[in-house]
Amino acid sequence: MAKKPSDDVKARRKAALATPTDLGSNAIRDLQGALNAILADTFALFLKTKNFHWHVSGPHFRDYHLLLDEQAAEILAGTDDIAERVRKIGGTTIRSVGHIGRLQRVKDNDADFVTPQDMLAELREDNLEHVKRLREVHSLADEHEDVATASLIENWIDQAEKRAWFLFEASRGA
Repeated sequence: MAKKPSDDVKARRKAALATPTDLGSNAIRDLQGALNAILADTFALFLKTKNFHWHVSGPHFRDYHLLLDEQAAEILAGTDDIAERVRKIGGTTIRSVGHIGRLQRVKDNDADFVTPQDMLAELREDNLEHVKRLREVHSLADEHEDVATASLIENWIDQAEKRAWFLFEASRGA
């Protein structure tokens, strides 16, 4: 039976993205899964931060509005590094908003109104939870001797801790 052109297309679609790496298949599988969950959380944290940026109100509006915008930009900037790390190790990464929704662990906040203090507190806790999850992935990277992933994660932990600190300080005395 003659091969149909659609067979070639199907074969290409199924072909691995074959990024060269010295990591084993178990390491790629484990790290890909863990980093994709971190990536989904990062997108969810970005959108929640932007949501609060857009909806903050009150006497400290300008300060909180600018703080949340800066933090959202930093969070979004990190998404490319996470996704590219997944690809560098030979994995594939998230492909859609639906995929993000299936993997994210950051809880959405769709409330019509959230007080500024509750916004800051919720984002602070989300960032601290993000740090915990990043530490778990760091341990996994160490287990698989993936020094580059571990090194990147250390920077992401520092950034999330700084965001949590700023959110804490911005909410003191209010």
